[in-house]
Amino acid sequence: MNDLKELKSWVNSCAKLCQPDSIIWIDGSAEQKARLEKEAVESQEITLLNQEKLPGCFLHRTAINDVARTEHLTFICTRKKHDAGPINNWMPPKVAYKKASAIFKGSMKGRAMYVIPFSMGPVGSEFSKIGVELTDSRYVVLNMLIMSRAGEEVLKQLQKTQEFTKCLHSKADLDINRRLILHFPEDNAIWSVNSGYGGNVLLGKKCLSLRIAGYLAKREGWFAEHMLIMGIEEPSGHIEYIAAAFPSACGKTNLAMLVPPEGLKRKGYRIWTVGDDIAWMRIDSDGTLWAINPESGFFGVAPGTNAKSNPSMLATIKKDTIFTNVLLAPDNTVWWEGADGRTPESGVDWQGRTWKPGMTDENGKPIKGAHPNARFTTPISNCPSASFRLEQHHGVPISAIIFGGRRSHLTPLVFESFNWQHGVFVGATMASERTAAQVGKVGEVRRDPMAMLPFCGYNMADYFRHWLKMGRRMLNPPKIFHANWFRTDEHGKFLWPGYGENLRILEWILDRCNNKVEAVDSPIGYIPRAHDIDMTGLRLPARAQEKLFTINKTDWLEEAEDVKKFFKRFGKDLPQELWKEYKALLRRLKK
Repeated sequence: MNDLKELKSWVNSCAKLCQPDSIIWIDGSAEQKARLEKEAVESQEITLLNQEKLPGCFLHRTAINDVARTEHLTFICTRKKHDAGPINNWMPPKVAYKKASAIFKGSMKGRAMYVIPFSMGPVGSEFSKIGVELTDSRYVVLNMLIMSRAGEEVLKQLQKTQEFTKCLHSKADLDINRRLILHFPEDNAIWSVNSGYGGNVLLGKKCLSLRIAGYLAKREGWFAEHMLIMGIEEPSGHIEYIAAAFPSACGKTNLAMLVPPEGLKRKGYRIWTVGDDIAWMRIDSDGTLWAINPESGFFGVAPGTNAKSNPSMLATIKKDTIFTNVLLAPDNTVWWEGADGRTPESGVDWQGRTWKPGMTDENGKPIKGAHPNARFTTPISNCPSASFRLEQHHGVPISAIIFGGRRSHLTPLVFESFNWQHGVFVGATMASERTAAQVGKVGEVRRDPMAMLPFCGYNMADYFRHWLKMGRRMLNPPKIFHANWFRTDEHGKFLWPGYGENLRILEWILDRCNNKVEAVDSPIGYIPRAHDIDMTGLRLPARAQEKLFTINKTDWLEEAEDVKKFFKRFGKDLPQELWKEYKALLRRLKK
């Protein structure tokens, strides 16, 4: 600690502002963690669950108006508005610091301030970044101990580097009218106040690992992306790794740890989960792209998680897990909509109210036991498919990048971009129907480039330019694909079963990366030949496979008009290469 004068000075200045009763440094020890859990239970911040059935597990409830990321209250604070771009909410740093300071002033009276030194990525890796979060929430501390490497080991590393992201959080009085999530990329700082929801307060996650890291990545020449990383091992022992970007609650976690379907088990595949949400990627000396997952835990969506959708995650969350906004069952276990087994006959819902199946509100709508964006925080080390390379400082080599989202009618099951530049266009024009993880109308289509719309910490036009520049630097760039597991028929039923069956599509993707199969030219990219997707053991309804790959040119021309409107938001900043790809798409569609 003797060499950490800047850190201690900053902690003291924040303590002077927030006025906590005490300052507690998090050392990462099991003893301190157990003590914090006991205190959090006694203060009713968390509830101890059935320790026979769920050892080491707890339940937490947020405020009812604090259940998802509040994007309209999330700001990028740069000196020039242009540097934040037209997509982000912007606030000048001086204004932001002044406004937030007034809220932070005295916000920790009667509470302790916890100092959490944490590393995103393996401690000491050239990929990794160190942050220090100050918080008055034991819930935040316990989650950060799961989601990052935290404690004395990080402080020792910080003595060598002296560089860290300054993260200040206070739950204050949880007043949404005074809630702010502020990012200062030029100062390498994050301030968050009046929220208790993980996406707003676990500042090592989206705030540092995407918004601040993205800014640093552009400056330093690497990628910080909203992507899962998974390995697919063949019987020979050869493993190829894929990175994939999907908006939240669109199946990233399920894909990252899928179990091979019965029809493909004869091929002996094994899946290795490196990460389900964030990828940091650097170009190696041989010109290829390598990636790490900066996180050490999963912050997953509970509703819909079951033995069919994700058996590996079910095994993962059986111990050492913090559940948020789920139903508390009579036997002191947890439940959510879409869970396995019988629905509990009663329980306490996510708002703390008595709940029974079949209850409806004043409008006749079902009252759900768990919030649609209910979460669990759980260690990756619990996962049966956790990669043995999680702590490897060098990461894993990436063969393919997949973009995707929820599109009921427009986008085929899978297609490949023509080249890197076209792939950047595919990522830049991604759109998806909103899910419960975002504030807004569920089902509404919004443009979400690279699944980074809420997470890009600088002008997104420069972000696209960075992608193009990185492609030119690579000698052997990954191939880029687009996937859509959510296409429906005329009756609204999914055409593709998804889940483990998605391995059939990943197999085709890797076959394309290794030049094992041909593909069919289409106006939007290369699509598979029917016989190149192994359908062994899978029977789809009549014409379903044909419908999955149908490209309706009229619909795509309408889509192109919407893309044009989106691109125009960036004005002259948008790279000309993307306009070139846009015009090429129009020509192909009109042929």
